[in-house]
Amino acid sequence: MEQDVRDADGAELSPERGSQVNESRPLDDIVIGNDQAIDKLREGLISHYLPELQSSKQALQELTQNQTILLDTLEQEIAKFRECNSMIDLNSLFTEAKVYHSKLVNIRKDMITLHEKTSKLKKRALKLQQQKQKEELEREQQRERDLERERQLTAKPAKRT
Repeated sequence: MEQDVRDADGAELSPERGSQVNESRPLDDIVIGNDQAIDKLREGLISHYLPELQSSKQALQELTQNQTILLDTLEQEIAKFRECNSMIDLNSLFTEAKVYHSKLVNIRKDMITLHEKTSKLKKRALKLQQQKQKEELEREQQRERDLERERQLTAKPAKRT
C-alpha cells in the first residue's frame, strides 16, 4: 500500500526517502483550492497559534509592566543613595564646622588672654613711667637742694659798712 506523498509545492515525494521525485509539472496543473478550503486552513492555523501568541503577548505585557515597576523602584533607590551621599557630605560639613568652631573658640581665648596681658603690661608701663617721672622729679629737686646748699656754703664777701 504505497501512498502518494507530496511536498508543499505539490511535487511528489518518494516514500522511502521522503525526497522529491524528478517530475516536472507545469504550473497550470497545480490545483488551487477553493476559498472555503483556504478559509478553513487559515482558521486552523489561527486557532492553532493564536492561544500561544495571545499568552505570549500577555506575558510580554506583564514583563513590560514588571520592568517599568523595576525601573521606578531602581530610580527610587538611586535617589535614596544620592540622599545618603548628600547626608554624608552634610555630616562631613558639620564635622568640619565643629573643628573650625573649636579653632575659633581657641583663638578667642587666646585673644582674651593677650588682651589681659597687654592691659597688665600697659598698667605696669604706666606705673613704671610714673615712678620714673617721680624719680626724675626727686633727682631734680635733690639737685636744686644741692645747688642751694652750695650757694649757701660758698663764702660771700662781706659788705662794707
